[in-house]
Amino acid sequence: MTAAPRPIEIGLNAAIVAVSEGQPLILVAGHDSLPFGPFDPLVHRTFEAGLRAWVAEQTGLHLGYVEQLYTFGDRGRHSGAGDIGPHLVSVGYLALARIEKQSSETLARAGATWRRWYEFFPWEDWRGGRPPILDEVLLAALATWARASNEKTDGKPLGRRERVRLAFGLEGAPWDEERALDRYELLYEAGVVAEAGRDGRAAARRTAPLAGAAMQYDHRRILATAISRLRAKLKYRPVVFELMAEEFTLTDLQKTVEAISGRHLHKQNFRRLVEAAEVVEPTGASIRSGRGRPAALFRFRREILKERPALGFRLGGRG
Repeated sequence: MTAAPRPIEIGLNAAIVAVSEGQPLILVAGHDSLPFGPFDPLVHRTFEAGLRAWVAEQTGLHLGYVEQLYTFGDRGRHSGAGDIGPHLVSVGYLALARIEKQSSETLARAGATWRRWYEFFPWEDWRGGRPPILDEVLLAALATWARASNEKTDGKPLGRRERVRLAFGLEGAPWDEERALDRYELLYEAGVVAEAGRDGRAAARRTAPLAGAAMQYDHRRILATAISRLRAKLKYRPVVFELMAEEFTLTDLQKTVEAISGRHLHKQNFRRLVEAAEVVEPTGASIRSGRGRPAALFRFRREILKERPALGFRLGGRG
């Protein structure tokens, strides 16, 4: 007799990103989980409306920019052995926010806080050069995993070694900051992240978790998806201005782009890029920081949204 199918529950997850003092931040609630809650069709007209309602209830934040990422429904993503509860399928969203000084108390009461996203993905931050964790820890573990490959049973179009080469920029392949999700997925398959051991992957039984802080359930995978999406979107949409104050210096703008992309950019090249993109305009005001000359203040030139569809920063090589 065929077993009755398990019921399915739809959840809503938010990867809420902000930038403060040159650091990309992610909002976490409880035990390092992304804000989430169930979709109730009797209460929420749409998935997005439900997401906004849950985030406001759990954190006190009222979201601005929101876009859907992906549907996460892998078997075992929330349940354990012998669990007969509903299978939870989550619709993940990317949301961008500005940190307001008055929001810290509200977040604290809700048990939520901002965490640097590079705590969860230390190998993604190249602003100070090649991250030591790559050569000291991760690549050796991945090489061991790749040598143990049985490509006939892996079920992938590319072998393990080639997948590692392309994702991590080895043997002449470039490092592509947009492949944050690919890199996390490989580390998970190789059993290098704590979530793999928690989920019972065979590879994890042969190695200790090595890579970054873990998150609840598959929330680090959702965050990796958000990072990849946002890094790609920087290049063709003006989403970075959703993270900026209404008025900002070009240095502030550069630091925000660097924080998200994980790359250091040459100052003059970046300013030429901004000038060519025509996405900002001077306010006529300036601000003094330290003993240097006052820095001019700029704002996003919203009129450009009517002028052309593809707007963003075409980032070149590392500076």
